[in-house]
Amino acid sequence: MTLAETRPRPGARLSLPAVMMVLASVAVMAVLVVAPLVTVFHDALSKGLGKYLDAIRGPDALAAMRLTLLVSGISVPLNAAFGVAAAWCIAKFEFRGKNLLLTLIDLPFSMSPVVSGLVWVLLFGAQGWFGTWLIDHDIKIIFATTGLVLATILVTFPFVARELIPLMQDQGADEEAAALTLGASGLTAFWKITLPNIRWALLYGVLLCNARAMGEFGAVSVVSGHIRGLTTTLPLHVEVLYNDYDFVGAFAAASLLASLGLVTLLLKTGLEWRHAGELAANRRP
Repeated sequence: MTLAETRPRPGARLSLPAVMMVLASVAVMAVLVVAPLVTVFHDALSKGLGKYLDAIRGPDALAAMRLTLLVSGISVPLNAAFGVAAAWCIAKFEFRGKNLLLTLIDLPFSMSPVVSGLVWVLLFGAQGWFGTWLIDHDIKIIFATTGLVLATILVTFPFVARELIPLMQDQGADEEAAALTLGASGLTAFWKITLPNIRWALLYGVLLCNARAMGEFGAVSVVSGHIRGLTTTLPLHVEVLYNDYDFVGAFAAASLLASLGLVTLLLKTGLEWRHAGELAANRRP
């Protein structure tokens, strides 16, 4: 049976089992996705718009927003640069240790975010390998913005690379080889050929990386110290407020994160719709 034979014909009606499966899927999505999202916004506005605005305008909330944007603004471009470089090397060249590099790129996917944060504590904490040297030189990494950035980079660096590698492998290296044969330098071939060919997939990967960076909790929780106004990102700010029984403030901060997620989802869907052909090779089975 061919693929065409398995596709439903135009105007064909779904069978009863197929309809039940669709309804069950919609019900599950409504319970697991829509209901929690509605609850977040409902509880955030439960005491009125004024209380909601006061919660998101507070000094700690504003500091958490600024820190979240700062950490994402540093980690996402670095991961984008690393992802492009790693994908270019893996897709365009053959070298020893290639499979090892792929394994290391996938490592954060198989490792708990808490462990990702603990790694930095073991390295740079007061009792860590480099802790004494850092204290002697008055350098703070753990319980500081630097530690948050490092933890975020570790848990998000596979996203861009893993979005680009399948696409670049599918494209091959023929165009770059032709450019080099005609006298172009390697840098020129990269800027004029490689980068334009991957621009939409790169943006797709950056969106996913940014969404994870802004919403990361486990890794940054380990290295932050939960110092209000200094080392609490928005996810940590939500936890602090909820533990203090400030439910309106907690859900207000959570609604900001939910809004960021919705914006990311809309951008991601728009990219998939407009550039479906270019992104098709990038989708995992």
